[in-house]
Amino acid sequence: MWGWLMALLIGGGGVAISSAKVIQQGNEALVERLGVYDRKLEPGLKFVVPVLERIAFQETIREKVLDIPPQPCITRDNVSITVDAVVYWRIVDMEKAYYKVQNLQTAMVNLVLTQIRAEMGKLELDETFTARSQINEILLRDLDIATDPWGVKVTRVELRDIIPSQAVQESMELQMSAERRKRAAILTSEGEREAAINSARGKAEAQILDAEARQKAVVLQAEAENKATILRAQAERQSQVLKAQATAEAIKIVEQVLSSSASATEAGKVLLALSYLDMGTTIGKSDSSKVLFMDPHTVPAALQGMLSMVEKG
Repeated sequence: MWGWLMALLIGGGGVAISSAKVIQQGNEALVERLGVYDRKLEPGLKFVVPVLERIAFQETIREKVLDIPPQPCITRDNVSITVDAVVYWRIVDMEKAYYKVQNLQTAMVNLVLTQIRAEMGKLELDETFTARSQINEILLRDLDIATDPWGVKVTRVELRDIIPSQAVQESMELQMSAERRKRAAILTSEGEREAAINSARGKAEAQILDAEARQKAVVLQAEAENKATILRAQAERQSQVLKAQATAEAIKIVEQVLSSSASATEAGKVLLALSYLDMGTTIGKSDSSKVLFMDPHTVPAALQGMLSMVEKG
């Protein structure tokens, strides 16, 4: 009896152990009962009924990377190229991923290759290099829609390499070399043109500056000459005023002397004679003066004559 009880306990313990299942974090599992889907197991310690139930499928729900091998494609302008890509995806519905498609990863690879060929066939060779980001966006949208029935979410698609055939690469290299030479020639001619323009502009500006400097010099010289003329005129006028004032003062002094002394009559006669001689000197310095001839021997007679005129006056 004890043997049967021990066997029963051992059997029950084995059944309990076999029914306990541990689901790792980030994974999910599908349970079938008698071959029919029953439930989904979340991460943690879970139990299934031995014999009646089994774990049919267990997979991670974390994001995974699908490496797409290089694939030959033909562009719209009939150029052969090789394209490879990488796809980031994850399972969002474990039941659909297992029951809606057989061998999910193989199906996705074939779907991505088909989409890449279709998109490359719509573009010319030059467009495949310049429109890479647009192609990635189109592939992401189309693949996400196509894999939605499989319970899959495509998060990112990146084209890695677009490699033309060897003949096309050689032709492109020749074209690029010719394009570089063309650009170099254009840049050289533009540089020479800019240099010529800058040189002509510099000469023109130099001539303008020189003319402006000369004009300013002429203006400054004219202003200086005008100021000098004004100063000379002012000095001459001041000199004449001072002379007139001196003459007036001298006349006043002479009048005072004549009125106070009888002998001053002779001095007045001499002063008038000297004034006459000074007038001759002034006439000789004038620009419009004429030559005045006078015999030195006749000077005393002339003085005597003037003195006599004064005496009569």
